[in-house]
Amino acid sequence: MAVKIRLQRVGAKKKPCYRVVAIDERKKRDGAVLEFLGQYQPISGGSQFSVNEDKVIGWLKNGAQPTLTVANLLKKNGVWQKYKSAR
Repeated sequence: MAVKIRLQRVGAKKKPCYRVVAIDERKKRDGAVLEFLGQYQPISGGSQFSVNEDKVIGWLKNGAQPTLTVANLLKKNGVWQKYKSAR
Protein backbone atom coordinates (compact mmCIF):
# COMPACT_ATOMS: atom_id res chain seq x y z
CA MET A 1 0.00 0.00 0.00
CA ALA A 2 1.48 3.34 -1.07
CA VAL A 3 0.82 6.17 1.38
CA LYS A 4 0.64 9.85 0.50
CA ILE A 5 0.66 12.85 2.79
CA ARG A 6 -1.79 15.25 1.21
CA LEU A 7 -4.44 17.88 1.84
CA GLN A 8 -8.07 17.03 2.47
CA ARG A 9 -10.47 19.90 1.87
CA VAL A 10 -12.91 20.93 4.58
CA GLY A 11 -14.67 24.23 5.21
CA ALA A 12 -17.38 26.27 3.56
CA LYS A 13 -17.77 27.35 -0.02
CA LYS A 14 -15.12 29.96 -0.92
CA LYS A 15 -13.57 29.62 2.57
CA PRO A 16 -11.30 26.61 2.25
CA CYS A 17 -9.56 24.90 5.12
CA TYR A 18 -7.47 21.80 4.67
CA ARG A 19 -6.47 18.90 6.85
CA VAL A 20 -3.04 17.39 6.36
CA VAL A 21 -3.60 13.63 6.30
CA ALA A 22 -1.84 10.36 5.63
CA ILE A 23 -3.97 8.41 3.16
CA ASP A 24 -3.71 5.49 0.75
CA GLU A 25 -2.96 7.03 -2.65
CA ARG A 26 -5.78 5.05 -4.30
CA LYS A 27 -8.44 6.69 -2.12
CA LYS A 28 -10.45 9.78 -3.06
CA ARG A 29 -9.35 13.20 -1.82
CA ASP A 30 -12.03 13.14 0.88
CA GLY A 31 -11.88 9.37 1.48
CA ALA A 32 -11.03 7.45 4.62
CA VAL A 33 -7.72 8.58 6.12
CA LEU A 34 -5.07 6.60 7.95
CA GLU A 35 -4.10 9.44 10.28
CA PHE A 36 -4.79 13.14 10.77
CA LEU A 37 -1.50 15.07 10.89
CA GLY A 38 -2.38 18.76 10.96
CA GLN A 39 -4.19 21.61 9.27
CA TYR A 40 -3.68 24.37 6.72
CA GLN A 41 -5.80 27.53 6.50
CA PRO A 42 -4.78 29.60 3.46
CA ILE A 43 -7.32 32.39 4.08
CA SER A 44 -6.64 33.17 7.77
CA GLY A 45 -4.17 35.84 8.79
CA GLY A 46 -2.35 34.13 11.66
CA SER A 47 -0.57 30.81 11.81
CA GLN A 48 -1.76 29.13 8.63
CA PHE A 49 0.03 25.78 8.76
CA SER A 50 0.34 23.54 11.79
CA VAL A 51 1.28 19.87 11.91
CA ASN A 52 2.36 17.30 14.46
CA GLU A 53 6.02 17.12 13.43
CA ASP A 54 6.68 13.76 15.10
CA LYS A 55 3.83 12.08 13.23
CA VAL A 56 4.84 13.61 9.89
CA ILE A 57 8.48 12.60 10.28
CA GLY A 58 7.39 9.11 11.32
CA TRP A 59 5.27 8.70 8.19
CA LEU A 60 8.07 10.05 5.98
CA LYS A 61 10.54 7.59 7.51
CA ASN A 62 8.10 4.76 6.78
CA GLY A 63 8.02 5.70 3.09
CA ALA A 64 5.05 8.05 2.77
CA GLN A 65 5.39 10.49 -0.13
CA PRO A 66 4.15 14.09 0.32
CA THR A 67 2.36 15.81 -2.52
CA LEU A 68 4.07 18.82 -4.07
CA THR A 69 1.94 21.30 -2.09
CA VAL A 70 2.49 19.53 1.22
CA ALA A 71 6.23 19.22 0.53
CA ASN A 72 6.44 22.98 -0.07
CA LEU A 73 4.51 23.69 3.15
CA LEU A 74 6.79 21.33 5.10
CA LYS A 75 9.86 23.10 3.71
CA LYS A 76 8.49 26.54 4.66
CA ASN A 77 7.67 25.31 8.17
CA GLY A 78 11.08 23.68 8.71
CA VAL A 79 9.77 20.12 9.15
CA TRP A 80 11.46 18.90 5.95
CA GLN A 81 14.90 19.95 7.24
CA LYS A 82 14.28 18.11 10.51
CA TYR A 83 13.34 14.99 8.54
CA LYS A 84 16.47 15.23 6.35
CA SER A 85 18.73 15.68 9.39
CA ALA A 86 17.05 12.77 11.24
CA ARG A 87 17.71 10.31 8.40
